[in-house]
Amino acid sequence: MDEVDITAERLEREMEHILRLRRAAGPRPTGECLWCGEPLADHLRWCSVDCRDDWERAHGGSR
Repeated sequence: MDEVDITAERLEREMEHILRLRRAAGPRPTGECLWCGEPLADHLRWCSVDCRDDWERAHGGSR
């Protein structure tokens, strides 16, 4: 095995590690709280930490 092969394997392992650490993007903001439907600014997904936590529990902890 030469240096190119060793480097390629190392890069592959590092990329796999990075992809495992990457969080899912989650749902897009809709202008309403995803849990209770309260109107929100366009860039927000939940109106409170409580709504976010309830939504995450109901959806298996994924954002």
